[in-house]
Amino acid sequence: MSGDAGRWRAAGYPEQVTDFAFDRLRRWPDIEADNLFAFDASDRLILETAADSLRAAGGGETVVVGDRYGALTLAAAHDGATGIRTHQDELSGERALDANARALSMTDAVSHFPLDATLFRGAKVVLLQLPRSLDALAEIAELIARHAEPDVTVYAGGRVKHMTRAMNDVLARFFGTVTASLAQQKSRVLIARDPVPLSGEPAWPAREFHSDLGLWVVAHGAAFAGTKIDIGTRFLLEFLDAVPDAADAIDLGCGTGVLATALARARPAMRVTATDQSAAAVASARETALANGVADRVSVVRDDGLSMQPDASSSLILLNPPFHVGATVHAGIAHKLFADAARVLRPGGELWAVWNSHLGYRSALERTIGPTRQIGRNAKFTVTASTKR
Repeated sequence: MSGDAGRWRAAGYPEQVTDFAFDRLRRWPDIEADNLFAFDASDRLILETAADSLRAAGGGETVVVGDRYGALTLAAAHDGATGIRTHQDELSGERALDANARALSMTDAVSHFPLDATLFRGAKVVLLQLPRSLDALAEIAELIARHAEPDVTVYAGGRVKHMTRAMNDVLARFFGTVTASLAQQKSRVLIARDPVPLSGEPAWPAREFHSDLGLWVVAHGAAFAGTKIDIGTRFLLEFLDAVPDAADAIDLGCGTGVLATALARARPAMRVTATDQSAAAVASARETALANGVADRVSVVRDDGLSMQPDASSSLILLNPPFHVGATVHAGIAHKLFADAARVLRPGGELWAVWNSHLGYRSALERTIGPTRQIGRNAKFTVTASTKR
């Protein structure tokens, strides 16, 4: 037994059902820091709770959703599961899973799928890291109920501090039986069985018309803010008329594509690239652009920051940066996006950003990009324009 597994048993929990080397996993290319890890106790508990089902599953009958960096997929494959299909919303998670699979000589275990019917057809076991968004959970649960096998079992785990009773209620809308494991190491697993027969049109993606902006927003469950428009984006939209003219622009971290779509509508001669690492955001942004009649001028790409964009290739970038890494408040992603913008902007090009004022990003923008001026400020947000040196 590994030292890691020995500590698990010494802490008073059942012996681990896997000797998989969790401590060899890395978060790369995502942010790595002392308070951020590539696995946690919920990964182990999901695998332990699902162990009998995983052993009984045939090839191609196991699906993993929301695996952050490969712990669930690679441990299940290590213990004999074959033909595993996996979906991760974040591209950085996909790339980390692939990198960990290469490091462990397990590349045959990795098979990425979009979040749609193809992911779940024939599935009898689903391992799920619970998303924080109830809408994201509802979309996943609906797809499983519609397309997995009638005897499918879903093992949905997470850290207790991030779990709510509402998650049970969401699963109960789509499954006849929902039970919960005992908590171990501050983690718990919800077990869902007996999918409810569903008819009619799927609930996702959802649509909402915002009459004050004359704008449709289309969103899949995991897209940030859903069909609403978050208040930071709304504040930046107030200054859209002041954004400089350019032949091209980038909406970096586009979410549902509100900024890209609004900019394309306001500037008929402009071509806009909307980019986000979230698969749900990319799918949503494409639908939002289509719903508002600008899909011919808004190109949506899934990318980790701006890694696919050439140096000095854009004159204008808009950004509403996230300030969380998963459930952890962390400025690392914003600084990474600032660096990407600095590389991609042409000399004299501008980054227009909106950010929570208490985060004090102005000095970082000055240092990373160039002279930065305040465009607007309210009780919560600051809008700045930074000019590439």
